[in-house]
Amino acid sequence: MALKTISLRARRALADFLQNEAAGGYVLMGAAALALIIANSPLAEAYFHALHAPIGPTGVQHWINDGLMALFFLLVGLEIKREVLDGQLSRPADVLLPGAAALGGVAAPALIYLAFNAGHPASLAGWAIPSATDIAFALGVLALLGPRVPAGLKVFLTAIAIMDDLAAIVIIALFYTAQLHLLALAGAGAMLLVLIALNRLKVLVLWPYLLLGAVLWVLVLKSGIHATLAGVALALTIPLRPGDRCPLHKLEHALHKPVAFVVTPIFGFANAGLSFAGVGLSALLAPAPLGVALGLFLGKQVGVFAVAFGLIKLGWARLPRGASLAQLYGVAVLCGVGFTMSLFIGVLAFRDPGLIDQTKIGVLAGSLASALVGLAILRLAKPAPPETLEP
Repeated sequence: MALKTISLRARRALADFLQNEAAGGYVLMGAAALALIIANSPLAEAYFHALHAPIGPTGVQHWINDGLMALFFLLVGLEIKREVLDGQLSRPADVLLPGAAALGGVAAPALIYLAFNAGHPASLAGWAIPSATDIAFALGVLALLGPRVPAGLKVFLTAIAIMDDLAAIVIIALFYTAQLHLLALAGAGAMLLVLIALNRLKVLVLWPYLLLGAVLWVLVLKSGIHATLAGVALALTIPLRPGDRCPLHKLEHALHKPVAFVVTPIFGFANAGLSFAGVGLSALLAPAPLGVALGLFLGKQVGVFAVAFGLIKLGWARLPRGASLAQLYGVAVLCGVGFTMSLFIGVLAFRDPGLIDQTKIGVLAGSLASALVGLAILRLAKPAPPETLEP
């Protein structure tokens, strides 16, 4: 009886954990930490060998980065479409503050990175690495504070992360595309037109979209554009309709847990592994990791907070409901947690394994500093006085 009670409690605890919006961030943190531990243990050789083991035409790590991450981008695309058409980004007044702050948070880190790498042509391609916020990681840190953080700030952070993801998608498409193969690109365009036609014809079953989406992924992979963008393109064609039979809501719900608890942790485990053997202070102070780390830690908070503060002072926007200016600054610092998308762009930007490792050092340092400092600021920040809250 006692064992049955313990088992029931364990199942309930697991169910509660899986329902927690920040749980995916915790799993991702655990996967990244495990990768770092293994990469610096006697198992390191087996770990790195397994990542490069061939499966068909390419290796395990490439299947993860090009294949599994397409599901991540599919979910990102679905979330963006839902928020823009029927969510917290559907009204221009709701978009201004997070949208402008997100643009500041993309531009400032890129400028800082370029400033440190201006005389180093080999690492210039990594300018976009510190541009994105990892929403799962950032919300995981934010959740540690519980009710101390007002809901309005969580909405603000989520909106910024969505805008960041949209900016990252555009950047990948424009700046990290290899040589184009026109025949495959034409085939991908034709497949996209078919998907749009299904939407226009009000086809509400999901399997035709998913089947054609798989063909679209293959064509995009062969076209030279990064294959994960096929996930975004497919997401934009999934119908959004009112009611319980909405295909977009069904697919988003079906993908949420697999992406949060399988796809991104596998990606983190496969890409965060970094051996610290022979790594000293000089490795962190090289132009690429220093540009990434400072871009995430300083660039994000300066870009996000400066733009948001300016709009609020000009009277063009209001503080998120229930938040103080100090809390807004703490969230701006948390925007420097750029783990998943930053590592992903680093893999696209560089082919040199040394530069990829330097990117990992910068991403880990900048993200960790942003998480710890943002958490400390939000713990110490006083909330907005009750009289300033809107009814």
